[in-house]
Amino acid sequence: MTAMEFALGASILIAAFGLAIGSFLNVVAYRVPLGLSVVNPPSSCPGCHAPIEARDNIPLVSWIVLRGRCRHCAEPISPRYLVVEAITGALFVAVAVAFLPGVLAAASVPAAISGGLALVAFLYLAAISVALSAIDIDVHKLPNRIVLPSYAVGGVLLAAAALVTGDPVALARAAAGAGILVAFYLVLALIRPGGMGMGDVKLAGVLGLYLGFLGWGQLVVGTMGAFVLGGLFGIAVLVARRGRRGTGIPFGPWMFAGAWVGIFAGEQLSRTYLTAVGLS
Repeated sequence: MTAMEFALGASILIAAFGLAIGSFLNVVAYRVPLGLSVVNPPSSCPGCHAPIEARDNIPLVSWIVLRGRCRHCAEPISPRYLVVEAITGALFVAVAVAFLPGVLAAASVPAAISGGLALVAFLYLAAISVALSAIDIDVHKLPNRIVLPSYAVGGVLLAAAALVTGDPVALARAAAGAGILVAFYLVLALIRPGGMGMGDVKLAGVLGLYLGFLGWGQLVVGTMGAFVLGGLFGIAVLVARRGRRGTGIPFGPWMFAGAWVGIFAGEQLSRTYLTAVGLS
């Protein structure tokens, strides 16, 4: 089996895993804002309360086969369940494509372990990106129940990835990225109370941790990308006359969108910009 064939097979497995995680994230997005357990009781139809059978809990497939309705009472099932699963699967594949080749091409065991730890860390970020975005869209909140543990999970995985290969610079840069983004967003929140929530401030530290770990270019692009994408969306809403000045737009999804632009293309975009202005 060639490295390319192995990478393809691994990506397919990660896609399937992502779809399964996406199914779970639907439960997380619904229950966490309500303060409910995400594991108990088992999922059930909100209409007839019949437990969801295993055959009706297959990501993507079950929703399509059931035509978006409960098998027992024909209660409509929101297409968002399908969307969340699909986005999670796609994002997991994108992370695998970005990080798995580095693991396979590692020149040493420590480098492979480091790459594997980074891969897991960014898969975790992908999962909370989907869950928190869905929650923020629904209730305009970024729950501490998800955000705060992400510091520990991301910090431990990224610190281990850096230390395994003896790269304290990446670790220091990650810590600096977290601090810089928390301070930046805190200033914005204090300058304009209500325009930027404290949930955004807390989330900024998590994203700064990941972006800083990768590099300064990723940190800058990932940070500015959130405001560019969020601003464009705000303008589109105004042009479509579906909002007005001051209309509240959840910013968490745009923070994640900008961060992923930084993760996947931040280094290239920053180099292109520096070259264009004659600084590189």
